[in-house]
This record gives sequence, C-alpha cells and structure tokens, in this order.
Amino acid sequence: MSGEKAGGWLSRLKPDWYIILIISMVALASLLPARGAAAPVFGVATQVAIALVFFLHGAKLSREAVIKGVTHWRLHLLVLAATFVMFPVLCLGLAALPGAITPAALAPGLIFLGCLPSTIQSSIGFTAIARGNVAATVASATASNLLGIALTPILAAVLMQTQGGFSLESAQSIVLQLLLPFIAGQLLRPWVGPWIAKRSKMVGYVDRGSILLVVYSAFSEAVVEGIWSKVSTLDLARLLILCCVLLAAVLLITLFAARACRFNKEDEITIVFCGSKKSLASGVPMAGVLFPGAQLGMILLPVMIFHQIQLMACAVIANAYAKRADTEPQTS
Repeated sequence: MSGEKAGGWLSRLKPDWYIILIISMVALASLLPARGAAAPVFGVATQVAIALVFFLHGAKLSREAVIKGVTHWRLHLLVLAATFVMFPVLCLGLAALPGAITPAALAPGLIFLGCLPSTIQSSIGFTAIARGNVAATVASATASNLLGIALTPILAAVLMQTQGGFSLESAQSIVLQLLLPFIAGQLLRPWVGPWIAKRSKMVGYVDRGSILLVVYSAFSEAVVEGIWSKVSTLDLARLLILCCVLLAAVLLITLFAARACRFNKEDEITIVFCGSKKSLASGVPMAGVLFPGAQLGMILLPVMIFHQIQLMACAVIANAYAKRADTEPQTS
C-alpha cells in the first residue's frame, strides 16, 4: 500500500506532457523561428486563437459557480487578497532586488506573474487529493479568473509603468481580444453552451493549442530579437531560485493566514492551493495581448518556470495533507 502511494507521489512529480510541449515550442522557436512573411501570419493566427479561447471560456462558464462563491465570502476574500495583493507585493519586492540577484531583463516578467489570477484545474485537482473543500475551490478559482480578466491588466498597468512593460493603450486590445469574446460567449451560452459542453475535449485542445501557438510566436520574435543573448544560463538559474523562494513564501503565508483566521482543515487546504497558484492558461493569452512580441518571451519565462514549480511542490503538499487525513479523525 505504501509502495502504491509512493508511486503516485513520484508520478505527480514528473512534468506532464503539456509542459514538455510548451518547452518544445520554445526549442522549436529557438531553432526555427517564424521570420519574414511567416511572422505576420502567425501574429494574426495568435490573435484569433486568443479571442476564440476567451469566447469558449465565456460560453462554458457556469454563472451558478460564481453565485455559489458568494456564500463563503471570508474564504474567497482571503484567496483573492493572496492572489491580487500579496503576490504582486512579493513580486515587486523580488523585481526590485539588485541585478546580481534578479536579472533586470526578467524583472517585468516577475511583476506580471504576480498580477495573474489563480488556476482552476490544478487547484481543484490538488484540493481533491488533499481532501479539502472542493466546492469552495471551484467557486474561488472561478471568481479569481473572472476578476483576473479585468484586474490583471489594471495591476500590470499600475505596477509595470516604471518597467516600461505595459502601455495604457493596451486597454483597447484587452477589450477587443479578451472582454468582448468573453461577454459574447456568456450571451450566447444558452444556445452554444450545451454544444460546447458535449465537446469538452475539443475545447481543451483549442485552449492548449492556442497557448502553444502564443508561446511559439512569442519566442520566435524574441529569438529574432536575440533573447538568448540577453538571458544567460546563470540568469535562468537565478530565476529558478527566485520562483522557488516566491512559492515557499506564498505557501507559508497562506497557511498561517488560514490558521490565524481559524478556518477548518478543509478550508485551509482550499486557501493554500488557490492562494498559491498562478494560471499559465490565463497568463499566456493575456501576455500575448498586453506586450509586444519581442518582449513577450522575456515576460513568459517567469510564468512558465513558476507554473512547473508550483505543480511539483503542490503535488507533494497535497499528498502530505491526504496522508494526514488518513491518520487523523475528521472534524465537522
């Protein structure tokens, strides 16, 4: 029995195939970037894919999940505070460190990472493994992503002005490429919702495929502009350490905050997993709209690295919670 648990624990530490595909897109763009006449074609295709993703999210998102979230407002308020207040403050602090610690070229990407909403799928999955409050996780993660459509661009505009990483002119792009498709999906949900619900695999492929396209397009332009001459192996190693420190700090703060507010164990699990996540699925399309292509690759590096680290660390934590639940009596 312990061998089976160890096997499951180890299997969750392995990078999943999708992370490998994302890394492969970076490698492909490094070797065969889209140049010349191909670059505008990929640019248009990327914009269409991003709009389609947000339309599909709008069409499949249940309004009931958002309404249900209001009933547990203390928990959701703490998660949202962690996602949109604590994270940005910590990331600003890391970005402000001397260049010997935080590479200047990657500082804007760290700030953008702090502005992103929480994940949905992995937060729910890890909460279920840890035997936490799954219903609250669904509502909290959904609310985070809904608010993120508006809050992420606003936070990025405010926090990244001094970094030169965001222009207020991008607001028009946000409306046209993110908000309008999302609203259109919500309005058309009564007609297209059932059709999309029956084709969840197709929606998943579109979602993941659009991210791969954005990553390839972003790094193609970044490679043409010489990204790998600006980021060294040492810079990547420092970024890895910074992301590990950031995640450790967030996990500890959310844990102690949940206990200080006297939440039960199930709610504590929800707060830890929802409050410590940042969404690659939302971050990549948003970055594709907000930032010019040459800068986009540098913006996405911290998001991609942090995403993989959070999956590996939370797999270990979820199993630790589950093991504790096996040995402790459940309290209502």
